[in-house]
Amino acid sequence: MSEERQPEEARQPTEEELRAAYEAEIKKIRIEHILLEHVVSLINLGMRRTGLSPGTESERDPDQVRIAIEAVRAALPLVEQTSPQQAGPIREALSQLQLAFVRIGGRGPTQDSTPAQDASPAQDSTPTQDATPTQDATPTSDAAPDEQPPEPPSEGKPSEPGPAQRSGRLWVPGQ
Repeated sequence: MSEERQPEEARQPTEEELRAAYEAEIKKIRIEHILLEHVVSLINLGMRRTGLSPGTESERDPDQVRIAIEAVRAALPLVEQTSPQQAGPIREALSQLQLAFVRIGGRGPTQDSTPAQDASPAQDSTPTQDATPTQDATPTSDAAPDEQPPEPPSEGKPSEPGPAQRSGRLWVPGQ
């Protein structure tokens, strides 16, 4: 007799039961959770596309990494607003992804998408030959065509601003 009941207990749920279970799960989901999952997925996939982890060398795709960085940067204000406790770790992960992007030789987009956010007002009005904006946390060794190459660090002038401060691209607290 126990063999006859087993098929009844293991029966497939009806479409109505599946729909009710699905609706119950949907009611529990918060947009903040989906946003966080989305951002974390972008960071993880972006880091994989750097090809720096063992076994992922063949997946290296700087364009995909750049898109991941831009997408996370776009979503970061929403994360800060809806989940401030998660914003710090996400910012740190984004910084790591940006550094990995530079390590693989990635460059910014060829279109002029965010110069107003990254440049000072004086730089906005001066067009340059290279329209590639720099990433916030990514140091570059290339000087812009209209700038002089940076001088070697001098030990005797610690009170003078360095080349990053003089360019206006370095954020210094209190200035």
